[in-house]
Amino acid sequence: MLLQPASAIVAGIVLLTVIGIAYGGTFMLRVVTGKQGANDLQKSFFRAGHAHAGVLVILGLVTLLLLDAAKVTGWMHFGAIGVLVTAILIPAGFFFSPLGRDPQKPNGAIALVWIGFGVLLVSMVVSGVALIVAGASAA
Repeated sequence: MLLQPASAIVAGIVLLTVIGIAYGGTFMLRVVTGKQGANDLQKSFFRAGHAHAGVLVILGLVTLLLLDAAKVTGWMHFGAIGVLVTAILIPAGFFFSPLGRDPQKPNGAIALVWIGFGVLLVSMVVSGVALIVAGASAA
């Protein structure tokens, strides 16, 4: 299995973003150990943001590999890109919505979580259908 050139570039860029996720892990460590002040809402949302970032990056890379392995090209290949976009949107919503001195509820940035879930849903449908079509036409 060979990656398409564009997929190799996207995968390389995404792997470099893992540095940011790792840095986020050090931030989470400071929050959990009490070295970084945060209320319960912030702790929960920061945990969720960090976890979603890691999982969605992995899901996006796996989707990219599956689509390339099935030789999916064209607009359906954007399913993988959509998943990777959600790896930005959803964590951003979780990290930015509880900002402030002592917020008791999320601010408007929580909309990024819901937008991200919408993009994820569409991306998974496009990718799943693309793989089924590719498999059926190869059989």
